[in-house]
Amino acid sequence: MAPGEARSAATDDDGPRVAVADDAAFRFVYPATRERLRERATVVPFAPASGDDLPDCDGVYLPGGYPELHAEALAEGPALGSIADAAAEGTPVLGECGGLMALAETLTTADGETREMAGVLPATIERRERYQALDHVELRARRDALTAGAGDRLRGHEFHYSAADAAGDARFAFDVVRGTGIDGDRDGLTEHRTLGTYCHVHPESGAFDAFLDGL
Repeated sequence: MAPGEARSAATDDDGPRVAVADDAAFRFVYPATRERLRERATVVPFAPASGDDLPDCDGVYLPGGYPELHAEALAEGPALGSIADAAAEGTPVLGECGGLMALAETLTTADGETREMAGVLPATIERRERYQALDHVELRARRDALTAGAGDRLRGHEFHYSAADAAGDARFAFDVVRGTGIDGDRDGLTEHRTLGTYCHVHPESGAFDAFLDGL
């Protein structure tokens, strides 16, 4: 991806405004995902790890990346607190892998340092020395969710070194048909209108269309 490409925004003023995290902590996004978002929404990039606050928006997308390498900056910046407030007010928030980590309660780095994250999803995250999942993934929606209707299937991939310890009463949006997910059987922690998955899905799955339809 050419420098500056990730920073360009859509110009469809009639579409919803989607705040997309875009910095060193959130750098993994399928190019097709960016294109789909730009086709249907006004994309407003922001850089949480660089101190940006959450911009005015109708929805939030936190892509994958390396929040464990920027946990201190994320914890000290204003964006995660603003995302938590927006989530509590019902703003749709979608986090994939690194986004899931940032939406959790705490993130413990490989050095053993624990930082407060957004606290939207009832889980703690710990970065491990060895990768915890590497596979193609198929998920089946347990109920209507931010990115799928009940019974719908989504396909994607997962690759992460972190492990999530979800609360006993945590709600999951998906059963794992193939892959590891959050606990081997389930993926997609959900709270309010927020969804966090370890799975990265391709826009052709319909997941981002469903997300945008809900804004």
